Amino acid sequence: MTTARELMSTDVQTARSSDSILEVARKMAEADIGALPICGEDGKLKGMLTDRDIVVKVVAQRKDPLSVHAGELAEGVPVVVQADDDVTAALTAMAQHRVRRIPVLEHERLVGIIAQADLARELDHKQSAGVVEAVSED
Repeated sequence: MTTARELMSTDVQTARSSDSILEVARKMAEADIGALPICGEDGKLKGMLTDRDIVVKVVAQRKDPLSVHAGELAEGVPVVVQADDDVTAALTAMAQHRVRRIPVLEHERLVGIIAQADLARELDHKQSAGVVEAVSED
């Protein structure tokens, strides 16, 4: 059994709920990534923030990226898996919720993230193709 821990990337950049969207966008640009987990001041995961969220919810609505904070864009309960879950739990959750990356938790703390690229590198084509197909559907 392959676990989420075995596939996840552990060098995860994060945004704090109190970070301005400008700070978050700069962090994304510097790291060349399209999404960041949002963690509260308590260190617990509050949501995920994508570059698309920034464009649609801030820029397109002409909001000031200095005055909007990451925590304001964290909506709903984030889709997550536990570090010791079988990788099929991650595959299923990603396909069902149509997400390209999923945070990995251990004892309620963020310990990693699994992205589609991780699946493509580590699993056979048949296993990863279902997630790619589900996420890419219109």
